[in-house]
Amino acid sequence: MAQALKRTPLYELHCELGAKLTEFAGYEMPVQYSLGILGEHQHTRTKAGLFDVSHMGQITLRGSSYQETALALEKAIPMDVLGLKVGRQRYGFLTTDGGGILDDLMFSNREDHIFVVLNAACKDSDIVHLRTLLEPEISIEVIENRALIALQGPASETVLSEFNSQISAMKFMDIETLSIAGAECWISRSGYTGEDGFEISIPSSAAEAITRSILSKQEVEFVGLGARDSLRLEAGLCLYGHDIDEETTPVEASLTWAIQKARRTNGERANGFLGDKIITQQLDMGTYRKRVGFLPQTRAPMREGVEIYETESSKEVIGKITSGGYGPTVGHPVAMGYINSEYEDSNDNLFGELRGKRVPVKIAKLPFVPLNFKR
Repeated sequence: MAQALKRTPLYELHCELGAKLTEFAGYEMPVQYSLGILGEHQHTRTKAGLFDVSHMGQITLRGSSYQETALALEKAIPMDVLGLKVGRQRYGFLTTDGGGILDDLMFSNREDHIFVVLNAACKDSDIVHLRTLLEPEISIEVIENRALIALQGPASETVLSEFNSQISAMKFMDIETLSIAGAECWISRSGYTGEDGFEISIPSSAAEAITRSILSKQEVEFVGLGARDSLRLEAGLCLYGHDIDEETTPVEASLTWAIQKARRTNGERANGFLGDKIITQQLDMGTYRKRVGFLPQTRAPMREGVEIYETESSKEVIGKITSGGYGPTVGHPVAMGYINSEYEDSNDNLFGELRGKRVPVKIAKLPFVPLNFKR
């Protein structure tokens, strides 16, 4: 018997507003609303889009001190957790013994604990993994009574500042506890669209009221998973299970910017994380493949699974697309995936196998759109 799909605290609101719903990571989630994916994408780029991301995991890690908690978490991720300042957030990823990526995540220094946001599809296995590594010294609490929404786009600050004037002082990757419409919210200036924006953790009991209040602003439209995917693709951001996974190292994935100096060779706390030997070797010596952007030289999008060849007739596969589609902002198809490292800076036409025909494709720099974070 199929297991019933879970629902977020905003499910009834999605139904009321006519969302088209789909299964995602065990949840019944909105894929789009009346504007459609294209309209929602463009609205987020020009005004403000509101996303329900309550399916994601929210947990806290707590030891006897922040230092103890940070050093413990550094066993699981190759990031500088100890050096993160209070009220600041970082992107990170859990690694495997083989150097692959178990999941990517966001973590924050909340002074006496660490707040972590996990991907929906991986959160249960992530929690088991972290408990195995960190308990009993570190207490792991799964936050069950909070929703999570993301307000993204150039009008986000203006909209949210109407609810609390302190919002405008926040910079990219700041995190604060602030009151919104009388509810205690954990607000970070971050998101996964490439635009300025905020992720807001709200008590479940207040989630619908606050969401309705934000949606009442003329600059804001509800946005579903369809546009969330096209927005993150244009921004060159990875989707776990597609662009990164347990078989992909952070170096191959071009995510080395997220590994701080303290955790690298000759750093203050070099290594000491799962997969450190392989990842450090690749940081120092390079790797045989890299994640890059692709620009199909055709109007037809190249989607996940399309294989890349050097010429129209060569037999050796030199790359593969992991995410692809139409880029509404740029007005043409975009994709990303992996290519043998010798080709990563190529300016020549390569060829993707599209429905049995070789179609030209060029390597492109990521992201495809400028990132508009408030530094």
